[in-house]
Amino acid sequence: MTYRFFTPTPTRAATGPTAAVYQQLRDDFLGPLPTFQALSAVPEVLAATWALMREALLAGDASRVERELVAAAVSRANRCQFCVDAHVLLLHALGEPKLAEAVARGETPPEPRHAQLVRWAQASRSPRSADWTSPYRPEITGTLLAFHFINRVVSALLDPDLLPGGLQRSPLVRSVGGRLYAKAAREPKEPGRSLPLLDVDATAAPPAWAGDSPVGVAYASLRDAATRGGDLLGDVARQTVTATVRWEDGRFPARPADWAVDLVRDVPGADRIGTRIALLTAFAPGAVSQGDVALWRLSHPADADLVRLVAYGAIAATDHVARALASAHL
Repeated sequence: MTYRFFTPTPTRAATGPTAAVYQQLRDDFLGPLPTFQALSAVPEVLAATWALMREALLAGDASRVERELVAAAVSRANRCQFCVDAHVLLLHALGEPKLAEAVARGETPPEPRHAQLVRWAQASRSPRSADWTSPYRPEITGTLLAFHFINRVVSALLDPDLLPGGLQRSPLVRSVGGRLYAKAAREPKEPGRSLPLLDVDATAAPPAWAGDSPVGVAYASLRDAATRGGDLLGDVARQTVTATVRWEDGRFPARPADWAVDLVRDVPGADRIGTRIALLTAFAPGAVSQGDVALWRLSHPADADLVRLVAYGAIAATDHVARALASAHL
């Protein structure tokens, strides 16, 4: 596994809230995977990302197979191959090899409920043009929102191959990996265990779509923590990000680098590179380049500031999807 712009602190050196998150990852998931290690420079974003993924994807009574299917479908819509591969493997672990391989090939699952979930998840990439909302329970909806955020962080900060040469895309490797992780994937998880990791006093009110589910608390906490990354930019820059996310509605830019140059022309000079990185993270995170990051580091050398900026771009796009749910609950 290769980190694109920095190497996080080793897991054995983690302390405080980061160590607590890593322990829950060992207990409830597959361990401190690179996705979460990349966020460790900003513990409040790390904790909130883990909380949303745990409470939505892993805990509660909703079908875990359906949630893994949604995670994979959103990841494909966002062109995050790393996450597609991970959730194909987990479908194997849940005893669904045929469904897993259909998802890996980008096919529509044959079972009508599964096909409907895939269409729904993929439509969320452009919620305004698709007139998108959610008829599903908070765990499934929260899984979708979690992976809109995680896909963008992963694509911006990690290389797409978990194993050398993309070996994780071999059906044999997926099958073997699924057997290795079957016990961990199938064990029930009690809702709410991650919430003590959050700074609840700073958490906004849970969204209406979540009801009284822990998923809503976790989403509100992530939105709060990640949005604070916008404080690295000025007012005009933040307004540019917000307006672009709403106007473009998930459209993939054909030539992301040129697209971003045009969008930041009227942003004050000191904020142009930060605005560019935030916009690329929202729309085409794999296009964030070494050159972009080098320019950003001239004024913001810390890894934590890069993670905050990426998290801000990722939550701007994710909350655009969540706003469709808010409108439906007015």
